[in-house]
Amino acid sequence: MPPDPSPPATPPGFGEAKLSNGIYQRIFEAILAGEFAVNARLPSEIDLAQRFGASRPVVREALARLRDDGIIVSRQGSGSYVKRRPDNAVLRFVPVGSIADIQRCFEFRAGLEGAAAALAAERRDADDLGEIEAAFDALEASVREGRLGVDADERFHIAIAKATHNDYYVSVQTSLHAHIVFGMNLLRNLSLLRTAQRLRLVQNEHRAIVDAITASEPQAARIAMQTHIDNARRRMFDGADT
Repeated sequence: MPPDPSPPATPPGFGEAKLSNGIYQRIFEAILAGEFAVNARLPSEIDLAQRFGASRPVVREALARLRDDGIIVSRQGSGSYVKRRPDNAVLRFVPVGSIADIQRCFEFRAGLEGAAAALAAERRDADDLGEIEAAFDALEASVREGRLGVDADERFHIAIAKATHNDYYVSVQTSLHAHIVFGMNLLRNLSLLRTAQRLRLVQNEHRAIVDAITASEPQAARIAMQTHIDNARRRMFDGADT
C-alpha cells in the first residue's frame, strides 16, 4: 500500500497557540510604541478580537501570557491595564516577531531545568560538583570583568543536566541549543545595560542553585532553578534602571 501523502494532523490547540503568539506580539508592539500607555486600560476582549480578526479564546490566551510576563495586569470587573512598558533596548537584540517564542522557551526551560536540578541534587557526584562549581566560577569572573559570559552560562546549565546522569536531559538541552543560547545572549546583553546590582542578583540566583545541589536538597534545587528562569523571563522587560 502506498504511503498516505496527506500531512500529519495538526496537534489539538497548536493552531490557536500560534495565533495567540501573533496577537501577543502585536499587543506587545502597540505597548512598546506607546499606543497603550502605562496604566491605560486595554480594549476589551471583544474589541481586540475584532481588531485582530481572531476568536476571543485566542485573544484571552494572548492576554494571559502578557499577564504572566508582567506586561499587563487584570482588575476585577474592570479589564486589563498596562502594567509596564518594556524597554526599547529589547528590540536591539530581538528580531521582530520572535518575542513570544523566546518567552515560551523560557517557560519550557523552567519545567525542564527545574526537574534536572532536582535530580542532580539526588545523583551528583564529586566530579559533577566540581564542574558545576567551575562553571559558576567562570560566571563570577564574567560578572567581575563586565563580560557577557554566555559560554559560562551555558556551561553551568549543561553541567547540571549532566549531573542528572540521565542522557535525555542533556539531549533535550542540546537540541534546544540555539534557542537557549539566544535567550542567554539576550538577557546577558540587557543585563550589561543595567546596574551592577542587577548582575549580582542573577549571580546570587546561580549560587542558590549550586548550594541546593551541593546540599542534596532536590526540592530546594528545583525551586531555585525555576525561580531563576522565571525571573530571567520577566527581567527581559525590566527597565534600564532596574
